[in-house]
This record gives sequence, structure tokens and C-alpha cells, in this order.
Amino acid sequence: MALPSHITSTASTVTPSRQPVFALVGNPNSGKTTLFNALTGLKQKVGNYPGVTVEKKIGTTWSQHGTPMTVIDLPGSYSLAARSPDEAVTRDVLLGRRNDTPQPDRILCVVDTSNLERNLYLVHQILDLGRPVILVLNMMDVAAQAGITVRVARLERELGIPVIACEAHNGRGLVELRVAMSRTDLPLSRHAWDVPAAVAPAVAELQASLVENDGKSPLIARAEALLLLTDHDSVRVAGSTPLHDHTAAILQQWSQRWTTAGTDWAGTLVNSRYEAIARLCAEVMECKADRHTLSRSDRIDAVVTHAWWGWLVLGGVMTLLFLGIFTLAEYPMNWIDAGIAQLADWVKATMAPGDLRDLITDGAIAGVGGVVIFLPQILILFFFVGLLESTGYMARAAFIMDRVMSRVGLNGKSFIPLLSSYACAIPGILATRTIEDRKDRLVTILVAPLMSCSARLPVYLLMIAALVPGDRVPVLTKVGLMVFMYALGTVGAFAFAWLFRRTLLKGDPSPMMMELPPYRRPVLFDVVRHMLDRAGDFLKNAGTIILAISILLWFLSSYPKAPDDVLPGEQLAQSFAGQAGHFIEPAIEPLGFDWQIGIGLITSFAAREVFVSTMGVVFNTTDPEEDTTPLRHALAKATWPDGRQLFTPLVCFTLMIFYVFAMQCVSTLAVVRSETGSWKWPLFQIAYMTGTAWILCFIVYQTGRALGF
Repeated sequence: MALPSHITSTASTVTPSRQPVFALVGNPNSGKTTLFNALTGLKQKVGNYPGVTVEKKIGTTWSQHGTPMTVIDLPGSYSLAARSPDEAVTRDVLLGRRNDTPQPDRILCVVDTSNLERNLYLVHQILDLGRPVILVLNMMDVAAQAGITVRVARLERELGIPVIACEAHNGRGLVELRVAMSRTDLPLSRHAWDVPAAVAPAVAELQASLVENDGKSPLIARAEALLLLTDHDSVRVAGSTPLHDHTAAILQQWSQRWTTAGTDWAGTLVNSRYEAIARLCAEVMECKADRHTLSRSDRIDAVVTHAWWGWLVLGGVMTLLFLGIFTLAEYPMNWIDAGIAQLADWVKATMAPGDLRDLITDGAIAGVGGVVIFLPQILILFFFVGLLESTGYMARAAFIMDRVMSRVGLNGKSFIPLLSSYACAIPGILATRTIEDRKDRLVTILVAPLMSCSARLPVYLLMIAALVPGDRVPVLTKVGLMVFMYALGTVGAFAFAWLFRRTLLKGDPSPMMMELPPYRRPVLFDVVRHMLDRAGDFLKNAGTIILAISILLWFLSSYPKAPDDVLPGEQLAQSFAGQAGHFIEPAIEPLGFDWQIGIGLITSFAAREVFVSTMGVVFNTTDPEEDTTPLRHALAKATWPDGRQLFTPLVCFTLMIFYVFAMQCVSTLAVVRSETGSWKWPLFQIAYMTGTAWILCFIVYQTGRALGF
């Protein structure tokens, strides 16, 4: 293969005293994360790229000589022509566009050997950069099972770079990979391909502008020029260097010229690349499998993606998921609750009474405990999600749900974030990062809080206990009301998604393009690490905010101080929080709520479950979270000033509906602000969700009163 004139056959060297930096890149489902974990182990740091909510993972591995090497795990990408924020970050880091991340010295390209031709498209683009590259042929065992043989030595000769056969999940090939990474003089690729004549003048003109105006090297400038001529390369994220005006003007001129002439310049470039890749694969690959023989994944998919059986399998998987969340998590939640109570008791026993002690016990400990107690449910949810993702089933679930989601203007990729929101909206919103279409992602973020999260459970259970006469609530009644509330929130989420896609965020539904990876045995280390990383995100985003809000609410409910002989309920009524409850009473009275319930609505803005403990203080009961019976009796005796019962069955039912729809979680709002980069959307969420809650509760309560309930 001849060398193009712009590439020399020199090798790239790294100064021995300098720690080399490797970028790890690859397609989604290529085993890139498994390889990263195998190389770095526990020596990892996880954060976000500044200015954008894309995860940044950096780890340390060691050469065969024992010297450290830095590995940056870049987001999975199918192409450097970005279609999502994740792909845009990968592109910008490799092109040196990001000021917050230095350009890596070397690149590890990981490919799924069983899908080599498709994976080589990204590799083909990366080789254009003229950077030292090591190609890792991962999943060699999967390729062998599919009857695919790759002539590794031949591929290495054709590309002129080290090519390592690897099976990251069982550690095979890691020694050879570290040896290749330890080389101080990696050769540059002999990769070459002919740019189509129709676009070659534009490439040359853009390349010259990028060199002159943006200070790019000729190789980087040529690669970037090719990307700029791909129409999908339009995603820009915060933190990246903007395009020079002169370069942008050249791009605009050529685009207008080709549009007028009817030239599909982007398609011409893509087809030319694939032709070069096809010729290469014909030389280095051999497929012995019978094309008419179904693979193991195909045989399983015949059942799990079937029009009827697929729904049964999905229903069974979801049933197991929710049984785990609501049954297995109960025991560690009780342990955490007991531990929080013991910690508060210890503080009370060791500190003298006073505001500082109350601040620590009733503000800090109670506030953080209200979040930490739900951590077992979050851990179980993400363990299941990680398990489903690592086996390959999660992509099938999204494929099945696409049929439903498309009816409301979304696609199947929104299913996973909405599923996560049943445990907590925060990890659900974070999971929307994988959705390429901006409008789809924003709509999913806006409706995710409508899925009934675990924080609503204490409110539902208390209201059901107060709603049904007698000391014991029939099981079928409890289950029926709980299912109704969950279904109501889900239907509401789908209804608003349909509405937003036809009004506020109007646009044609984006087709779902999702790869169905082969089924694999899950790597337990990766699953557990995924679970712990996401749990850390949950605690970081939720715990710190709720701690601050809980302290603020403690202050509002404790001041101004009343005389010592005043009961806690009267103290609360005279406090700033009580005054706020009286202030909003005219707005909530048409819903059947008084100022005491109003205090609960205000305090539960920090976290919905705070409503239960607030009601315990308002109605002067003890340990309401330990046993709802005393509080239940207190609610049954609560009255309006004219003697009417306050918590009638109609009011209890209306209050549950309010908690289904109202935005009662400041942590979620903070995460939405972080993910959208603006306060506009969190404020819009408060307005539309709380407004909907008020309207529906008004209709239900007033209709119920008219019918004599």
C-alpha cells in the first residue's frame, strides 16, 4: 500500500521521563469498558468534562518495566462525525479541541472482531490523524464462535501499526498489549485512501485554512477537514475550541456550491471510506460460518424480541427488578434507618441540649438519612441495570419498547432512563446522556420525574393507611391503590411526552438506530463498578443538596422560638414554616388541604418522604416513621376550625394524586439544571408539573364533594 505524500514513515517517540497518555476509543459494545477496567483495576478517577455532563474516566496502568501510564477512557463512538455529546467529546479530545484535556500522545483503538468491518470505520478516521495507534482486536472468542478468522499479522502489515488479539473479559492478550504500550517508538500508520476527486479541492482548501488560522498540524488539519465535510459533524459542546470564521466561511461556500449542484458530498466521503475498508477486510478476514445457520444470539432473539413472547419476557424481567427493589432492599433500609436513629441518639446523649444539637440531629442527620435510606434501592436497581446491559438484554428491551415509545414521539432509548426513574429521577435523568437527539433527550428529562420514585412510597403508604377505615388495610386494597398511582404517573409521563413533541419541542420523531450486541456472560467486576459509580453520582448530586435544604428547613421550622411550654405542633405553627403554610392555605384550600398540610407540602420540597415526618411533628405524634399507627389515628382526628374532618378518604386520595404529579424534589431540579445548562427547564418543570397537580386535584376534590364523598 503506497504512502500518501503527506505522511512520512517515521516513528513517534515519547520521552522516557514523561508519563505517556493513551486515549482508549471504540464503538459501543466493543468491550472497551471491560478492557479499561482490566488495564487500570481500581486506579480510576471518574468525573465530568468541564462545561459538559459527559463522564470522564481516567485510570493508571503500568508498563512491562513498572512505569505508570495514563489511560483516558473516551465515550463510545461509532464515528468522529459526532451525533451526540458523547461522540463530540471523543472527537474534540482526539483533535485537541478541548482546552481542559490535553491531546493524548497515543491511541488505543478497540474493535469487536466479530463486527470488524463496521468497527474499522472509526479506526479508519483515527488513522487519518497521523497519531501512534495500537489496534486491539477484542472478543476474538466471539468471532471464532461466529466462524470468523482474522489474519492478525497480515492486518498488522497492511496498517503498519501493532495489532493485538485480545479477550479482555478473561485477560487474554493483556500482557502483549502492555508490551506494545511500553514501546517508546511506535510506528505511524501506513494507512492511505484516496479522497474522492469531487471533494478533494474542498479538503485542500479547508486544510490550508485550519493550518493557517487555527494552528493545526497538516495531518490534524486534513482529518478535521474531512470531518467538517460530513454533515453529521454538527454537534458542538461546551469546552471545545470554536471554529475560525474564515474556516467556517469556506465550509459554508462549498456546502452551498454542492447543494446547488445536487452533490451528496457527505455520502461520497462515507462510501469512499467503506470501499477502502471492504478491500482491507477482504484481504485479512475469512468467514467459515454457514450464512443460513443462526447464531446463539439469533436463536435467543427469536424469543426475546418476538412480537408476543418478547413482552412476556420483558414483563418477567421487570417483575424481578421491582421485587428486588421493594423486597430485598427492605432489610438494608431498616438497618440504615436504625443506624441513623442510633447516631442521632448518640449525639443527643453526648451533647448538651441546644440549637446546635438540634441542628445536627434534626437538620443534618435527619436530612442526610432521608436520602441514604434509599441507597439500597438505588444499588439494587443499578446492579440489575448493569447486569442487563452487560448480558446484552437491555438493548433488546429498548427495541421492544420502541414500538410503544414511538407513539408518544420518543424512541426506545428513552425507556432505560424512565425505568431508572422508578427508583429515583436523578439517575434516570443522568441516563439520558446516551440519547443522541437533543429534543428526545430534553423531553425524557422533562417527564422522568413523573415516574413514581421510591421517595413517594412513604407518602402513599401513609395516605392509604389513613384512607381506609379500620386498623388493618386489606392487602388487595393497598396493592390496587399502589398500582393505580404508579400507572397514573406512567400514563402522565407518556401523555406529556406526546404533548411536548407536538408543541414545545415539535419535530419529527427520530428513528432509533441501536446495535443489538451478542449475548455475553456478564463480568461481575464491571457490573459492581457500574453500580458503585452510579450510586456515587446519586449521593453526590442528592445528598449534598438535601443536606443544605434540610438545614434550611430546620431553621424555618424552629424559628422564631416559642416559649418552652409550647407543644411542638404549636411551635411549628408559629415558625416561619408555619407562617408559610398559612400563607399558601388560600391556594390549596380548594384542593381540601389546610395550612398544616401546606407545611408538609413545603418541607417535602427537599424530599417527598419528609412529608411523613413533618405530619408527625405537626400533629404531635412520636416516631411516625417507626409506626404509622399513632400518626394515622392523629390524622383521623384532625379537623378544620369548624369541626369538619380534615383527612377524609377524598382528601387522602387527592393528596396522593398531588404527589404523583407535583415537582417536589429540589435535588432533581438541580440535576436538571446541570444536564440542560439552564434554569429555564427546571423552572418550567415546576410550573407544568405543579400546575397539573393543582388542576387535577381541584377537579378530583370538587367533583368528589359534589358527588357527596
